[in-house]
Amino acid sequence: MEVSFTEEIKSLRLGAGDTFHGEGILAITKALLQSGVAYVGGYQGAPVSHLLDVMVQAKPYMDELGVHVEACANEASAAAMLGASIHYPLRGAVTWKSIVGTNVAADALSNLASPGVTGGVLIVVGEDYGEGASVIQERSHAYALKSCMALLDPRPELGQMVAMVEHGFRLSEASNMPAMMELRIRACHVRGSFECKDNAPPAISTRALMAEPARFDYMKLAHPPVTFRQEKLKVEQRLPAARQYIVDNHLNELMHGPRQDLGLIVQGGIYNALIRALQQFGLADAFGASEIPLLVLNVTYPLVPEQVAEFALGKRAVLVVEEGQPEYIEHEIASFLRRRDINTKLHGKDLLPSGGEYNVETLTAGLLAFLQQHASDVDVSSARAWLAGNAERRTTVTQHLQDKGVTALPNRPPGFCIGCPERPVFSALKLAQQDVGPVHIAADIGCHALATFEPFSSGHSILGYGMSLASRAGVSPLMARRTLSIMGDGGFWHNGLLTGVQSALFNHDDAVLLIFKNGYSAATGTQDIISTPSQDAKLVATDKLQSLTSTNTTIEATLQGLGVTWLRTVHSYKVDEMRKTLNEAFTTEFMGLKVIIAEGECQLERQRRIKPWLAGLLKKGKRVVRVKYGVDEDVCTGDHACIRLSGCPTLTLKDNPDPLKVDPVATVIDGCVGCGLCGENAHAATLCPSFYRAEIIQNPGWHERLLAGLRGALVRRMQS
Repeated sequence: MEVSFTEEIKSLRLGAGDTFHGEGILAITKALLQSGVAYVGGYQGAPVSHLLDVMVQAKPYMDELGVHVEACANEASAAAMLGASIHYPLRGAVTWKSIVGTNVAADALSNLASPGVTGGVLIVVGEDYGEGASVIQERSHAYALKSCMALLDPRPELGQMVAMVEHGFRLSEASNMPAMMELRIRACHVRGSFECKDNAPPAISTRALMAEPARFDYMKLAHPPVTFRQEKLKVEQRLPAARQYIVDNHLNELMHGPRQDLGLIVQGGIYNALIRALQQFGLADAFGASEIPLLVLNVTYPLVPEQVAEFALGKRAVLVVEEGQPEYIEHEIASFLRRRDINTKLHGKDLLPSGGEYNVETLTAGLLAFLQQHASDVDVSSARAWLAGNAERRTTVTQHLQDKGVTALPNRPPGFCIGCPERPVFSALKLAQQDVGPVHIAADIGCHALATFEPFSSGHSILGYGMSLASRAGVSPLMARRTLSIMGDGGFWHNGLLTGVQSALFNHDDAVLLIFKNGYSAATGTQDIISTPSQDAKLVATDKLQSLTSTNTTIEATLQGLGVTWLRTVHSYKVDEMRKTLNEAFTTEFMGLKVIIAEGECQLERQRRIKPWLAGLLKKGKRVVRVKYGVDEDVCTGDHACIRLSGCPTLTLKDNPDPLKVDPVATVIDGCVGCGLCGENAHAATLCPSFYRAEIIQNPGWHERLLAGLRGALVRRMQS
């Protein structure tokens, strides 16, 4: 089962007179239904995955409304869905994580934006930018600029976010431009409330079908020669219409303050952080009232030149608070003011960092420099003290650690889940490289990318989701030893099948591909994919405590259908067998694509599956056997090779009980799920025989209790 959103789905049914309480991304989901969206698609991925996950799990309710929901194979297929709104008055919404998802969708977005749309289009992108991000540090703003798409950046307050969804569709329809809405991680998870409206079933839907297709119109195609006319329409009609809608509906918020000689222009998404920074100077209260006037850009593209000029006119200085680089907004505002010969002093990246997340501390430091230049009457002592206090606390912690003999806090990189079926494969890979020598490894996006951290440190490049096999194409022909490409089943279906496998077969490349088949798109939230086992298979496997992944062979059949002849499937926990298979792939005389499928169900999904079942058995008083692994501390030599080979968090160290030995011994702590990797590694690497396997039996039978009693009596007699 995926993560359940039962309660969230209930909130989608709220109507007029009800109050919604919850997270930002769920509020956006409700807003889509209130706006009469006809179809929803997208690709999963933090920080906006709840939008699609909730919609998919709420499919019965979506069917009631007539809303079509589609979990797309990748972001490009999601963006292509929006083609429905080119000809028809259908409101459509798609979602993905940016910037990587927007990169994948770029081709479809360009071809959508050129002819423009008839029905409203809203693209909800999770702006995964800053210290908490999991992707490359780029902004979505460039796509809005190059393709002429409206870009919304709502102030992180649920009522405002919901209103901007509704306005986003109307803005799109008024200007014929697709609209993007960027939501930062904190905006997705900010909690609050808003007054609901009734959901609006779309006029054209799965319950009210169109009788005939639209009349053919060549002007609606992104195809020369009409693309030249479409480019003119962007400037001559769409941008003016969008700006007029922004002004008429007050989408950007002007917040007045008594210090009229100064001004702050801020992206809506970082408004909360700016207010908190102003509070350090006593220039704002907890309710958001600022002494310095604010222009909050809930729409960051297109900007309205007259609105910006009017705000800046008569002010001594304006600070543009724009997160990330390049400073698109600051450059555009500078152009607006210069063309109108407005000489207001403009600040931005000269006082604020060029890159990185604008947290409260960063904004406070920037405001301090701004106020020192243009508002010397403001008492900045409290802000200075706050910044100094933060620095002092960090210094105190560092000094305390040094006093304890710790020069720095150890790194705590993310790692595989306990019992993850991918960890043993990388153990086997380390052992295989002892046999064949170091191998160039093309890594990929997914859970397996965690192997780039210690103790495995495996991976020379990550070029995109499902792109590992393609990324080795320039390396493997120039290297004496075969290279290895790694991807998960999610990456395989997302991009790897076409960009990697098809290309390697077509070019007769001598390549080795390792596919992790764990049954889900695991790194993005264990969403189902085409190779996920069926619900019936899950029930059967649970009842027999079996692994699931072998019940669905879609990946194997697809590879064989494409022409892959060297194909091996190995259970990922069989370390020695995986080692031998890798060695064979690296050394075989077969020239061509060699594919190894590492089969092992995602441990999180396995635990979600079997824990309730085992709890039910215990409640009924039935016999339950649980496997536990441990280390015999009297046998352990303390060389810790097992830890370096495994990396499992439950395999750690403790003080040696032998007073004559100095080195700590290995131990298995609570949390072990009994996957057996430690024993497999000990066998495959010929390590010490200190590991033992124990079976913990709950609700044992009478004969088992009798046998345990006899064994205990015998042991006690021998001990005495």
